[in-house]
Amino acid sequence: MPDSLTRVQAALTDRYHVEREVGAGGMATVYLAQDLRHERQVAVKVLRPELAAVIGAERFLAEIKTTAHLQHPHILPLFDSGGADSFLFYVMPFVAGETLRRRLTREKQLPVAEAVRISTEVASALDYAHRHGVVHRDIKPENILLHDGRALVADFGIALAASKAGGSRMTETGMSLGTPCYMSPEQAMGEREITARSDIYALGCVLYEMLTGDPPFTGSTAQAIVARVLTETPRPILPQRHTIPPHVEAAVLTALEKLPADRFGTAAEFAEALAGRNYAPSAGRTAAAVLAGRPAARRLVRLGPLMAVAASALAVGSAAGWVAARHAPSGSLPARVSLAIPADHRVSPGFEPVSALSPDGTTLVYAGEGAGGSVRLYARRLDELTPVPLTGTEGGCCPVFSPDGEWILFSGARGAEFRKISSDGGAATVIPMASGTAVAALRWAGPDEFVATLNDGSLARVRNDGRMERVARPDSAAREAMLNVMQVLPGGAILTIAATQSLEGPLVAIDPASGARTVILSSPVQWAGYAQDHLVWALSGGALYAAPFDARHARITGAVQALGATAQTTRGGRPKVALSTGGDALAYVPAQPLTLARVGRDGRAATMLGEPRSYHSPRVSPDGRRVLFDFAQSTRDVWLLDLGDTTLTRVTFENDGHDPTWLPNGREFLFGSARGNQIGVFRRNADGSGAADSVLVDGNQLTVHAVTSDGRTGIAAKVSPGPSILGAFDLVTVPLTSEGQSEPLLSTGYNEYYPALSPNSRWLAYVSDESTRPEVYVRPFPGQGGKVLVSQNGGSEPVWSRDGRELFYRSLGPREPQLVTAAVETHPAFRVLSRTPLFDVDEYETAVPHANYDVMPDGRSLVMVRMGRLSEFVYLQHWTELLSRRSGGGNR
Repeated sequence: MPDSLTRVQAALTDRYHVEREVGAGGMATVYLAQDLRHERQVAVKVLRPELAAVIGAERFLAEIKTTAHLQHPHILPLFDSGGADSFLFYVMPFVAGETLRRRLTREKQLPVAEAVRISTEVASALDYAHRHGVVHRDIKPENILLHDGRALVADFGIALAASKAGGSRMTETGMSLGTPCYMSPEQAMGEREITARSDIYALGCVLYEMLTGDPPFTGSTAQAIVARVLTETPRPILPQRHTIPPHVEAAVLTALEKLPADRFGTAAEFAEALAGRNYAPSAGRTAAAVLAGRPAARRLVRLGPLMAVAASALAVGSAAGWVAARHAPSGSLPARVSLAIPADHRVSPGFEPVSALSPDGTTLVYAGEGAGGSVRLYARRLDELTPVPLTGTEGGCCPVFSPDGEWILFSGARGAEFRKISSDGGAATVIPMASGTAVAALRWAGPDEFVATLNDGSLARVRNDGRMERVARPDSAAREAMLNVMQVLPGGAILTIAATQSLEGPLVAIDPASGARTVILSSPVQWAGYAQDHLVWALSGGALYAAPFDARHARITGAVQALGATAQTTRGGRPKVALSTGGDALAYVPAQPLTLARVGRDGRAATMLGEPRSYHSPRVSPDGRRVLFDFAQSTRDVWLLDLGDTTLTRVTFENDGHDPTWLPNGREFLFGSARGNQIGVFRRNADGSGAADSVLVDGNQLTVHAVTSDGRTGIAAKVSPGPSILGAFDLVTVPLTSEGQSEPLLSTGYNEYYPALSPNSRWLAYVSDESTRPEVYVRPFPGQGGKVLVSQNGGSEPVWSRDGRELFYRSLGPREPQLVTAAVETHPAFRVLSRTPLFDVDEYETAVPHANYDVMPDGRSLVMVRMGRLSEFVYLQHWTELLSRRSGGGNR
């Protein structure tokens, strides 16, 4: 043992000071260490040598990357991983506390409420991971840490990495993946495809043990335990401990069903059942469990008539309860209500906040997009059936109510200015700003006083005469790009997201007087707000969470709970959610699943990939047989779809690879990826072989969206600080065959973006807003000849047909957005012959600064990203009561 410690210390001496061994498990030995760079205690876990030898460093580290970006309040994050000497290791926070195993060893059984709470927190972590495509595979008390009264799931994805990397060779080590007492039947049988329902089974085993003192199946050997897992039914729980609520027993037994299809579909459903909500027990299980401990299967036949009577009685009782609830005092009944958007507009898919709730929760104001892409603010009172457009808010977005509810703050067209309008109506007035100041976001700090996020990323206080005082700047050492103000808390602290390029990051409170920071949540947060003595926030993907919060000291004071809601998130934006500061209400646009679709010229769509993911920027290969695109799972990267056999392969591993563009040879592609605080251009083989080669990282934020036919030059959209949160866009050329810098191509006081080159590289299509709205233009390339207007009444996302005879674009005309094809002539000069609308594209996701679709080589169909219409809000009333009921503090 000392020899192993000495070797580990020597191997990691340049990064970690390894102090001592603190534990050992079936797969790894755990050491307490000091992270020398960050001056913090960490746990270094070193894989057993025989396991590391079988897996191999490259394969293990490649697989473990997929879990490195899981960020959740109940998931212990992965800090680092690597290989040193002959060791494979990974690094996690060192948690001062104990494992659930140690507590069970000491106490045998836990209080019922605490066991349910721990399981609910673990279920929340599992639900998040499962929605990001990661299955734990080894849930057990040893992997659940108890720290400051909350559960943390450790080693997320380690078993998955070992399984994928080691495969059948795991048997050579004498080890198996999973622990017999908590292993699902399908794991015990060695099935290759393990789903999220296997984790649900394991969590059921853990809760069973917390309640009864033993796992559902035990035995003298691993083989004996596995045999019981496969053949026996777990003993009912109530005869072993009569204080357990019947619905908790029913939930546990459902989680322990032999067939995965008979278990809960999601970990969130398991949590709901543990709380006694939304659960319909399968025939006989609950009744049988209450009856003298006899197994449910033995009594099903005799209980048939009784169950029918019981079901009728339950229905009558439920109806009586509902009638009684209608007369309950206000605030006692949580409720979710759908607020439909009229057919003449939809919720704007643009940047956030797209909506705001009045402090008393009675009025919802949102940015709506109507015909031709026109945007304005609408107000929907809860005592009215239809929303009313607010005069003077044309082109406006991002509403925020003043703390007293008297005013609505919003940004003007293109974010160039901020205005306010009385909540009772009237003329809008401009918020004065210091000359030359570019503001990305503005929040109320008092009557006519504000806190702003400036376009350079810093925070500033804004006085009522426009004077500004900087409060804090991004920490470049932490790779922060922008301090995004969310809200000014009681006491004056500024609730802020310290964001990276993705606009998400740790949640901090910043003292406006000293600039001092208090970290509230270290996990990447996309949105946050404070109300009703609670903090509410959204993690990546839009899932909403809440916890009791001390605003004066900026700290969470109670258990974190999921609100059971996922808000729609626009790529590059924030979840579409609004919080009432005084009315115990919030509203959100429910998440719309995206699919990848092949759409004919007549608008008929066929799903290519139906599994909901955040599909983005599809690009068809030159031969038409493959499609590149990116999507976010646990990380965001580029994937390749083979249209012949419908296989899906990951082809970048940067954890933020995006915006792919094929090179003309069809063997390579370009993509964007962050290096430090800058997004650069990289090249990679389409078959995934080799490493990604850097093309250009020069201090500009740019991605290539068009390549000349000889493969020597790329055209990129470069973003720099500008009058809107999007920034300002210019077009530049990027050398692809030799080292060099980007060179300006189109750079004016307006935005130029969406570059698209004709197949012969003689003509450049692009979008400019020089006429106050986006329009599609074509000009010679590389010369500086005159331009030709292609679109009419607004247009974006130009894409050439492969024969160069058509230019497709998204019309922003007077009716619903449409896909239009312009028949064009390119010789001897460029001119538009005709324009033909093809189909409405209201339900197809757009993107900036490039097209979010591509045209197949034959021109008969397109590959597009399909979404819902954003046609409703969900209004959640009395959400604090909902949390109270879930934690056991309210009436059941």
